[in-house]
Amino acid sequence: MPTARTRRLIAQDKAFVWHPFTQMRDWLADPEPLVISRGEGATLFDSEGLPYLDAVSSLWVTVHGHGHPRLKAALNRQMDKLDHSTLLGLANEPSIELAAALVQAAPKGLEKVFYSDSGSTAMEIALKIAFQYWQNQGGAGAKKKSFITLSQSYHGDTIGSVSLGGIGLFHRVYRPLLFKTLQVASPYGAGDPKEGARALAELEALLRKRSGQVAALVVEPLMQGAAGMLKAPPGFLRGLRRLCDRHDVLLIADEVATGFGRTGSLFACEQEGVSPDLMALAKGLTGGVLPLAATLATRRVYQGFLFPYAQQKTFFHGHTYTGNPLACAVALESLKLFKVEKTLSRLQPKIGLMAAGLERMLERPHVGEVRQVGFMAGLELMRDKAKRRPYAYAEAVGAKVCRRAREYGVILRPLGDVIVLMPPLCISLTELDFLLKVVEASIKDVTEAQG
Repeated sequence: MPTARTRRLIAQDKAFVWHPFTQMRDWLADPEPLVISRGEGATLFDSEGLPYLDAVSSLWVTVHGHGHPRLKAALNRQMDKLDHSTLLGLANEPSIELAAALVQAAPKGLEKVFYSDSGSTAMEIALKIAFQYWQNQGGAGAKKKSFITLSQSYHGDTIGSVSLGGIGLFHRVYRPLLFKTLQVASPYGAGDPKEGARALAELEALLRKRSGQVAALVVEPLMQGAAGMLKAPPGFLRGLRRLCDRHDVLLIADEVATGFGRTGSLFACEQEGVSPDLMALAKGLTGGVLPLAATLATRRVYQGFLFPYAQQKTFFHGHTYTGNPLACAVALESLKLFKVEKTLSRLQPKIGLMAAGLERMLERPHVGEVRQVGFMAGLELMRDKAKRRPYAYAEAVGAKVCRRAREYGVILRPLGDVIVLMPPLCISLTELDFLLKVVEASIKDVTEAQG
């Protein structure tokens, strides 16, 4: 029986809070929603003090663990000096130091950092920069106003970033508000090289005809996350870079989800030796402590905005909390932790353990497909995997599996009937083994009951 305090919190939540990506009718009917009170390492604790393994990194952001002492210390040190100061016409120390560190860590050629506060805004900035870059050039460049996108892509929830997306469930209702893009059928899925070759051929044909109208091509490197953890074919990202170079089109890499170790390297682009023209970062940038995002640009793009004041070709965009000193100080410490704690090298055996556990689950009758890149993974549940027949959407099988996992002490969140595994990079091998066993047991419990 929940304590009086927990009952009060639940009642106030249901009275006043509107939750994201949540059917509130179902939430209001839930007698026992979790209220999280604190976190430590890879574990969250509810208002009753019960522990839950955070298997989705609190929506893909927690890197070094909840309550990491060095991140807390960095925040406290900065709080003693400066909480906020605008970057409009001023600079602050943490934003300068973080920008320098990001440029050093990022793929070669990305030399300028524009701050914002979320993945959506980082992508909104990238598309506005790409658009205005060509407009500033004038002449033939002024005709380059379109964007090439991939079906099933997801780039955020602001209207501009939604325009770049291609997931009907999330984006269909807003279609009248969106600008049109040149959409190409995505080759992402199980990582089939033939699909990659097909998509590159389609893109090349499109660019031969329309490159004079295209400002940029937008891609999630290696993995489409919100689409259900769909893998890119090997070499696809590298092929996109070659096509963009050949046809003078900017390449925008959305590393909001894939950045900061999620794919096994600091940035996904590294794995194919690709340097984009613009790269969006958020989620793991501060280790999951505070909201912060960054859009990195090449010198070429940056110089496309350097004109006499009177020409009004400034990038007229900004946010009140752009370059917030508290968030930047924590992000800088998070980057240092990758080196101090050897995060990426210690991650490799965990990636192997996850792969082995997922391979074992693929033997289950209702696990139709397993897709993994580094420490990002999805298990797609199917009613009949031999015939590739899915469960009906209304059955909410993925949601039921995640609810069952909570009873075992694990927090998961599905994408439809894809069970997503994105635990904090700091998770121990013992905790990861427990997580995999819980996922397998939860799938077994629900699919056997579902029939």
